[in-house]
Amino acid sequence: MLNLALIALLASGVCSRAGLAAISPLYQPSPALEAADLAVIVNDADPLSRRIGEYYQVKRRIPADQIIHVSFAPNRPVMSKQEFTALKQKLDQRTPEAVQAYAITWLQPFRVECMSITTALAAGFDSSFCAKGCQQTRGNPYYASETDRPFKAHGWRPTMAVAGATFEEAKRLIDTGVAADYSQPKGAAYLLKTSDKARSSRAVLFPEIAKGLSQFWPVYYLEQDYIAGRQDVMFYFTGLTKVPHIADNRYLPGAVADHLTSSGGVMSGSDQMNIQEWLRAGATGSYGAVVEPCNFPAKFSNPGVLMYFYLRGSSLIEAYWKSVAQPGQGIFVGEPLAKPFAYPPRVGAEH
Repeated sequence: MLNLALIALLASGVCSRAGLAAISPLYQPSPALEAADLAVIVNDADPLSRRIGEYYQVKRRIPADQIIHVSFAPNRPVMSKQEFTALKQKLDQRTPEAVQAYAITWLQPFRVECMSITTALAAGFDSSFCAKGCQQTRGNPYYASETDRPFKAHGWRPTMAVAGATFEEAKRLIDTGVAADYSQPKGAAYLLKTSDKARSSRAVLFPEIAKGLSQFWPVYYLEQDYIAGRQDVMFYFTGLTKVPHIADNRYLPGAVADHLTSSGGVMSGSDQMNIQEWLRAGATGSYGAVVEPCNFPAKFSNPGVLMYFYLRGSSLIEAYWKSVAQPGQGIFVGEPLAKPFAYPPRVGAEH
């Protein structure tokens, strides 16, 4: 049965047939990143960033030498390439070699010129992550990768914003992520093909993803614009400019939700729904575009890849980053170390 599920995932584009030999059986547990693997970047010029960083360090027990303090003008949407380059050089010098990923504690700036702040911090500024008009962009070597050491394997440190518009929002997000750990929730996934054809471009994958994964996890492929009144939402993927009734569902700790649209990750105001609305409704992670990406499915999360790794025990930041083939124009927001499907490490076991 699991082999049939893998075949369905391959058919849906989760991974290439050439890479079949590199894909572990779906039931094989996947190690998750821990506090020792994560550095937290704090903007000392932003009081909210400092407060979030302090709280996150305590809740996740981040080692003191992995709290990296920087300073730049806060509360603006875009950072210049020149300013970012200087910032990145300092980070590279101050980051312990063992660190595999970053958490940032602000929502603005969310862009470095034409690319997202999370991808710029992960891989460095590179104009090939950008596009003028509807064009494909640079790929993510971490996409669908079996490695649990992204910096060691690929030279990238996946980055996620653990933040909110207020400290209360960020605190709730952090607390929800911590509560998710090892909880083994019994929930469901909802993959929606909506009436918005342009924003349902990745929905072509949804039937095969549902067919493959529903053999061991409840996955519902639905042709409708929204769900409401569901009490078991663990995954919710859709495509609309604004998703109605999201607050009318119950999101389990560790839940992931996003919507394919042009400016869901724009934190400075937009006529489209911001991904922060998913977090306010109770989700623990989301992803959205910071500049016009066009509707290429590769620029958004592939739910099959995300669930494949998350259900095996990967942390949120790992599963989400592995699910986006071209992340240059999108921002990841959530609690990076949430790992609801992991098992507690054995006492004395090495990482």
